[in-house]
This record gives sequence, C-alpha cells and structure tokens, in this order.
Amino acid sequence: MPTNQATKTFGLIEEHEMEIAESSPPFRSVIGFSVTALPFEDQISLMLDWARSHYSRVVCIANVHMLVEAYREAGFGAILKRADLVTPDGMPLVWMLRLLGVSNQDRVAGLDVLLALCEQASVEDISVFFLGSHTAILEKMRIRLETEFPNLKIAGMEPLPFREITRDEDNAITQTLNNSGAGLVFVSLGCPKQEIWMAAHRDRVRAVMVGLGGAFPVYAGVHKRAPRLIRSLGFEWLYRLIQEPRRLWGRYSSTIPLFIWLALKQLLTTDRATPTQEMP
Repeated sequence: MPTNQATKTFGLIEEHEMEIAESSPPFRSVIGFSVTALPFEDQISLMLDWARSHYSRVVCIANVHMLVEAYREAGFGAILKRADLVTPDGMPLVWMLRLLGVSNQDRVAGLDVLLALCEQASVEDISVFFLGSHTAILEKMRIRLETEFPNLKIAGMEPLPFREITRDEDNAITQTLNNSGAGLVFVSLGCPKQEIWMAAHRDRVRAVMVGLGGAFPVYAGVHKRAPRLIRSLGFEWLYRLIQEPRRLWGRYSSTIPLFIWLALKQLLTTDRATPTQEMP
C-alpha cells in the first residue's frame, strides 16, 4: 500500500475509533469492568436507537456472577470489556455505581429490559427474534407475548443445540437472523455462553443482541421472580437459591464472597470524585 494511501486509511480508522469512543455511553469501573452508568429508560432508548438502524451491538445484562467470572477468566473478561452496553442487573452493582458517584442509577434487570423493549418495539414496528432456551419455554413465551403485546412482530423463535454447532449450522443461524429483519435479538444461552456467542457474531448479525440469561424461563412462568421488596433489598439471589439450590449453591458460594472483597478493596482505594468517564 502506498504511503499516502496507508496514512489516509489509518487516519480514517483512527477517526472512526474516536467517533465510537465519543458516542459510547457513560460508565463506571466495577472491579475492573465498565458498567453503563445511565438510568433504565436511557439504556432502553439507546438499545432502541441501535435497533432502528440495525446496528450490530452487544448488550450484556451483568450481575455479580458475570463480573466475577470475567475477573477469573481473562478471555471472558476481554469479551465483557468489548460489549457496547453492560447493564447493572443485580442490586450490588447498582449500589456500587451509586457509591462511585452515580446517584440516580437504578437497576436494569433482564426481565425488565425484555418487557420494556417488547412494549416499545410493538409501538415502533421493530421486529424481535428469540434465540436459545428450549422449545417448550419458547412456546409458552409466545403465548404470553401474543396476549400482552398483540402488535409485537416476532421475527422468529429458535432454540440452539447444547452441543457445539458446526460452521455450516452457525452460518445458517446467522443468515436466518439477518433474513428475519429483526432489529432486536434476545439471546438465552446462560452466562458466559451467550456473551461468547454474541461477541463472536458482532458485525455478522445485523441487530442488537441482548443476552437475557434466565429471563426466558421466568417470563414463560417456569421460574418465579422474587417479589419487588426482596429485589430492592438485594436478596433476589437468595430467592433464586431456594428455587434451584443444587444448580446455584456452588455459584453463589464462590462468587458472592469474592465480589464483596473486590468491591470493598476498590472502594477503599478509589477516588470516587474522579469518574471513569464524565456523565453527560
């Protein structure tokens, strides 16, 4: 490549990267990972803006488990750091953001994100695609969605096999998503599988990919959501543990103490008056 052309190309790349940085939402670092510091409605609006333009974006709904897994596993940590939006799902993340100076921060939880996006998408004629989980759960979701959001355009509902899929299968899934015209793709594969999948399909799937984890079975009525008071007090993890003790005991016992330690260490060593990125 000629020198002048190379200089021009690199200049355009640098300019593009600066534009992305300038347009990125405000955040605070929580145990080393950027969590979006915006109220619930603003984060929903941002996702909808991207969906209208069919931008390929990755939205991670973060809780204590996700951040600790990212801290433990460098590869997953790198994926989380490249996400376009990392919402504070669990109350401990909300409390951390408030302690770090974001006084108006509220919770941006998976099920609430699902409901808000479906409500707005049905009004704005943005079609949605549900990817992952099980066929039975997707069928229950469809019945409830058609009742609560009769004008919602469901572009498709597809489970994914739990085995590793082939390249041809993956290409077929990507083509199905793009051909569907969906502006929002809700992904339910569990953490960290869904985040890894979304990162691998960034710039391949022309839609906003939102990792919703356990929101699918809750919306389908398979699992119960904790009452509002329990959620606001930060004890939703205990409510879920009672429902699924075998699956969740190991996770919670290994992640919650470590998160508390890392959070305390950060709070004791951070100048809270200096934000990671200035709020608008």
